Amino acid sequence: MIISDGQWRETRDAMLRAGDGFAELLDAAPDPAARATRSWSVAQTAAHMVSLAWACETMVEPGAAARDAALERQLRATQVDTVRDFNDLLLRRYVLERDLAPLADRLREHVRVVLRATDGRDPTEAVDWLGESRLPLGGLLAHLTNELLIHGWDIARAGSLPWRIPPRDAGLFIELFLAGVTSYGYGALLDGTAPPPPRRIAVQFRSRHTSPVTMVLDGTGRHPGNRGRVTIAEPGPGDDVRLSFHPPTLNLVLFGRMSRLRAALTGQLVVRGPRPWLLPAFLRTVHMPDN
Repeated sequence: MIISDGQWRETRDAMLRAGDGFAELLDAAPDPAARATRSWSVAQTAAHMVSLAWACETMVEPGAAARDAALERQLRATQVDTVRDFNDLLLRRYVLERDLAPLADRLREHVRVVLRATDGRDPTEAVDWLGESRLPLGGLLAHLTNELLIHGWDIARAGSLPWRIPPRDAGLFIELFLAGVTSYGYGALLDGTAPPPPRRIAVQFRSRHTSPVTMVLDGTGRHPGNRGRVTIAEPGPGDDVRLSFHPPTLNLVLFGRMSRLRAALTGQLVVRGPRPWLLPAFLRTVHMPDN
């Protein structure tokens, strides 16, 4: 996988913007107890993001921040449908603070520690992630950026506050994280998801804010873990589905914040191609955690 110097700078700048913006949102939030997601209040969502930033810090600087045996086991065992268990363990054991001001300060510091630790490093360097998967360093930062943007959206809605998800920053999630973890090895992340149909499904992701990429779900043979195998391919005219998307909208859909119908009606998610009806089957296997 190639990550240019320009993409690396964009990714680092995007994470810094998202971290500072999220912390400023916490400073402005009127009610820490307001419901931000189905499971978490504003304060719990803030603590969740601090715990993820801390976990990211341990991944870019192994040994710098201690992870105990329970967390190591949970990290290795996590699949896409059990990410909630990993998140709950982090909240119970590593971030007990629920006051927004200290959480905002901690978030700013963790983000800066990650940026300092990765300064001058190769963005294609492989790092360990959930479920014994691997991803490039650039993909790790893109993932944390997306988490900040999505959960910032949650908190902004809860407090009737303004929040903007920049399209290019959101696009890094597809371009560097999703393509990266697929290319480097997604380990056991998709084990336990719905088995794919016994055929090959190629979905092309295309946006004016990202480089086009095709993800291929191959359910034609027996593969370790899940019965399908997901790979990255060059976009081509034979792709089954061509998904044109606005990156903030696609990410909100993938993480259950917006319905596919609403996204389609706004014109910010357009499904074309010779076999568009295969997209739901693809997304039943290749899906994001519900958090």
